Amino acid sequence: MSRVGLEGQVAVVTGAARGVGELLARKLSARGAKVALVGLEEEALKEVSGRLHTDSAYWYADVTDHEAMSRVAREVKERFGKVDIVVANAGVANGGPFAESDPEAWRRVIEVNLIGSAVTARAFLPVLTESRGYLLQIASLAAITPAPMMTAYCASKAGVEAYAHSLRAEVGHQGVRVGVGYLSWTDTDMVRGADQDEVMRELRQRLPWPANKTYPLGPAVDRIVAGIERRSAHVYGQWWLRGMQGVRGYLPALIGTVGQREMKRFAPRLQGMRTGLVGAGGAADEEARATHRH
Repeated sequence: MSRVGLEGQVAVVTGAARGVGELLARKLSARGAKVALVGLEEEALKEVSGRLHTDSAYWYADVTDHEAMSRVAREVKERFGKVDIVVANAGVANGGPFAESDPEAWRRVIEVNLIGSAVTARAFLPVLTESRGYLLQIASLAAITPAPMMTAYCASKAGVEAYAHSLRAEVGHQGVRVGVGYLSWTDTDMVRGADQDEVMRELRQRLPWPANKTYPLGPAVDRIVAGIERRSAHVYGQWWLRGMQGVRGYLPALIGTVGQREMKRFAPRLQGMRTGLVGAGGAADEEARATHRH
């Protein structure tokens, strides 16, 4: 597909304070896009915005809050005049056995990753329709394959993939393109946070190659930028993920068998695992909700 130059385009990135969102904002800006940053870490967003090469601004907002995101969409349009690209990237994760999981953390993963993505799209679809723009939904390898100890994350990413594919069919005739981005384990605060748990780290290292590696952030984000330029329906942060699509039908049965064996091996070590949200982004989400409650 032909590429769309990003010079003068207006891009919105959620979860932009760190990780994929932050680097994506920087790379889009380096290609001439104006960037609106959205997230829960106001100081970090301000710093990211200050380092960008082009006109940028930031908004503190919880992606699960429909009123807040509708306001952000209005203000971004007022500030920049249009919106061409929206990347629904905000996400959180937790890990550990489902039966012992913290119900609130489990629910929050679904709320941020799935509901928050839908709230983001609902808020920005009117302006994307005006510009005949592009919505990129960040999913994951977890959308393609189930994984024990990651029930909430896999459910949220499989859900968001299905929702984005459905939406693509709805809005295509209006000139809006919808893409789904897939990433394997990529070197972010979220993955490093998950790796702080010894059992989660070891389980991950026992996955078959190439799913047992942590991949550098830069090349993955370069691939996402190229996907945005092409308005691609599928964007793969690592080269081998495209090949997973052809075998995904076999994976639940395979992982059901192999995973059962692995869980039996690790069972004595599963007591007392941390069950809250992982990484600095998870901590920011928990802090924002605690502040909101008081």
